[in-house]
Amino acid sequence: MGIFSKEKTAEQVFVKGIKLKCPICKNETFYHREAQLNTKAFSMMNIDWANKSANCYVCTNCSNIQWFLEKV
Repeated sequence: MGIFSKEKTAEQVFVKGIKLKCPICKNETFYHREAQLNTKAFSMMNIDWANKSANCYVCTNCSNIQWFLEKV
């Protein structure tokens, strides 16, 4: 890992009480990341920081990404 990276911890994730499973490989552990949802308007005004973020869960086996607008 690099100097500025956070240590990743794999975890099981539950969405509304249901265990999240990767639709590709059926794995049940994920890394959490946030991703910014950029828009053309905010990018044109150089205020990308004002865009919303999504919560992403990356499969520890195949790297498939599951996106959620709210923290699950």
